[in-house]
Amino acid sequence: MSYSIVDANEADLPGILAIYNDAVLNSTALWIETLADLANRRAWLNEREAAGFPVLVAQGSNGEVLGYASYGGWRSNEGFRHTVEHSLYVRADQRGRGLGLALLKALIERATDDGLHVMVAAIESANAASIRLHERLGFVTTGQMPQVGRKFDRWLDLTFMQLILPESRSTR
Repeated sequence: MSYSIVDANEADLPGILAIYNDAVLNSTALWIETLADLANRRAWLNEREAAGFPVLVAQGSNGEVLGYASYGGWRSNEGFRHTVEHSLYVRADQRGRGLGLALLKALIERATDDGLHVMVAAIESANAASIRLHERLGFVTTGQMPQVGRKFDRWLDLTFMQLILPESRSTR
């Protein structure tokens, strides 16, 4: 499978929207029950870009969006400015092919280059594949919060994981 990881642009929004809405409808990766529209994803992309946060897409050889990843602020207080929370989604028919690993590696590299210190993941505790992926790249579990969310008529537990990033190449 041939793909490239690039910064997202307006043309990628329909693909991002389809992956996002699939996660809303069919998974506990997002604890949201309302589908988004293109205007919502456009506003999200514009907000990320304005804040200087990346949105990366894995594009197939024909330009189709196979997955995407991003990070944004962890908390709004300035003391948390060196910590970000990330999200990562791979199209259902592309899972298990290494795209999640490639996207997360690229996101970690971007965060390191941006001089950030910590990346945080908030993962539904039953999502063993996501937890294994994060462990593979050095994330450690830092907290478990039982029954803090609800979707599909059941209570959901939340696992927090974090990665302390290496010192930025630009500040060494």
